Amino acid sequence: MEVIFNKDILGNALLDYHNDRYSEDIITFSSLDEQDTIPLPYLFRSYEEMPKIEQSALELSFGKVLDIGCGAGSHSLFLQEKGHIVIGLDSSPGAIEVCKLRGLKSTVHSKIEYYKEEQFDTLLLLMNGIGLAGRLSSLEGFLIHLMELLKPNGQILLDSSDIIYMFDQDEDGGVWVQGDKKYYGEVTFSMDYKGQRGEVFDWLYLDFNTLKACCNSLNLNCELVISGEHYDYLAKLSVKTE
Repeated sequence: MEVIFNKDILGNALLDYHNDRYSEDIITFSSLDEQDTIPLPYLFRSYEEMPKIEQSALELSFGKVLDIGCGAGSHSLFLQEKGHIVIGLDSSPGAIEVCKLRGLKSTVHSKIEYYKEEQFDTLLLLMNGIGLAGRLSSLEGFLIHLMELLKPNGQILLDSSDIIYMFDQDEDGGVWVQGDKKYYGEVTFSMDYKGQRGEVFDWLYLDFNTLKACCNSLNLNCELVISGEHYDYLAKLSVKTE
């Protein structure tokens, strides 16, 4: 069967769900040799349905907020309802359309690395948002760009997962990783939806100690706010002041 490629798998799926055309979920394929699904209803969840890590990040948000990788806009809409000035940013045109249809007042269709328009008090990167860095070698530059988007005394709230548990370890604690990856948290993904396939993209799962070490080199405070039940965590980053 011929494979049909589509650059906006996520956006198409979100639009279908919003327009009551929900019949199946997104299927994901990764270099971890795993096939999984993204249940579309989960992307439209309410605050009460969110995990504690996401709830904590939303409660810690203050001032003007940029929701990076906003998806269907669930986090942005909650903050907007609480009176925050919030902009939802996503590289998916379909996701941005859904956010607008759901009532989000301010949106930006862009990849975060190209966005330089404004500065914010809070940058949100939820649902493993730091994964947008792609690779560990790109993390420093990614964080530097985020720092440029921060107002004085601003904060970056991000979550991620340490996926070390998915790999075999030898007797001295070393990790065996298939292939030639330099860091075990570097993963490639693709998504299928209704017979169409998206582009392969890099994604980064980052353990907290590695994040903290990179932050230290950039004069960033890195605070562990909360740990989840599935090797996940929420971190708060801020620029160190003398």
